[in-house]
Amino acid sequence: MSEFQSLFEKPISKINIIGTSATGKSTFARKLAAMLDFPYVEMDKIFWGPNWKWPSDEEFFANLKSALEQPSWILDGNYNRTVPVKWEKVELVIWLDYSFLRTLFQAVRRATARAWTKEELWEGTGNKESFRKSFFSKESIIWWAVKNHGKVRKRYEAYLIDKKFEHIKFVRLRSHAEANCFLTEWTRARHKEELS
Repeated sequence: MSEFQSLFEKPISKINIIGTSATGKSTFARKLAAMLDFPYVEMDKIFWGPNWKWPSDEEFFANLKSALEQPSWILDGNYNRTVPVKWEKVELVIWLDYSFLRTLFQAVRRATARAWTKEELWEGTGNKESFRKSFFSKESIIWWAVKNHGKVRKRYEAYLIDKKFEHIKFVRLRSHAEANCFLTEWTRARHKEELS
């Protein structure tokens, strides 16, 4: 039996993907949402307004709560202060806990690609990355990832043993290989269930 096997024995309908910025949460969450045919909810899309405007916590929490009223969802994002809202009904939290060097590499690659293509990050916001914002600003996502990688890891390690969250199943994936294995095994479990 694999280490994930027991997770797939009962239906799970509410899942949060967490991890330091640039670990690939969105890519993983979209894959899982497509596989399970669940709605994909991106916290950054809920949070950021046009011209990088921040909402009040009251507005942010209300919008998040509304998005999570669906019977099933894959939630992509951290935002530590929202834990009382987003984990109220969550059943499974998947933590992408990749190494510092891997995370830094992905942060630089993602920032470069976004600054080069000038893609709008969330439809209707006009928000785009630039080389200046990504590499030469205090708001740089690269700098944030460097500064917070260790802090985020300590915070989530504390959550794993916090009795307040003992009703939640946690999965800690430490590499792309583990993440891919997890998705493959869940796909097999679903296929087996459909055939039975």
